[in-house]
Amino acid sequence: QVQLGESGGGLGQAGGSLRLYCAASGRTFSRYSMGWFRHAPGKEREFVAAHAWSGGTVYNKYYANSMKGRFTISRDNAKMTVYLQMSSLKPEDTAVYYCAAEVWGRTKVGRKSEEYDYWGQGTQVTVSS
Repeated sequence: QVQLGESGGGLGQAGGSLRLYCAASGRTFSRYSMGWFRHAPGKEREFVAAHAWSGGTVYNKYYANSMKGRFTISRDNAKMTVYLQMSSLKPEDTAVYYCAAEVWGRTKVGRKSEEYDYWGQGTQVTVSS
């Protein structure tokens, strides 16, 4: 069983920055593909970014088009944590942000929620204009 815990959400201002954290449990975190998704009221859950394990020590990063250039996903395997650095925030970034883990090495990209095995509880991000 893998547990994920998000933190770092809160209130941000348009044009500002926030950093989200996702702490994971498990013995083989370095082999997990990790993703961030978000869910805004009245909208479907949306892919944000993925840090996909490609074998060995190779990882690939993927972003939703609307986040590319503004958001950065990274990970620290020693701390078993994945980060989402959000910059140039917009009010439309307001959502609950979820971290997800794919632990069997099946996915190489991770844009789809069904690719993931475990989910965190989410952290609220609210961006004021």
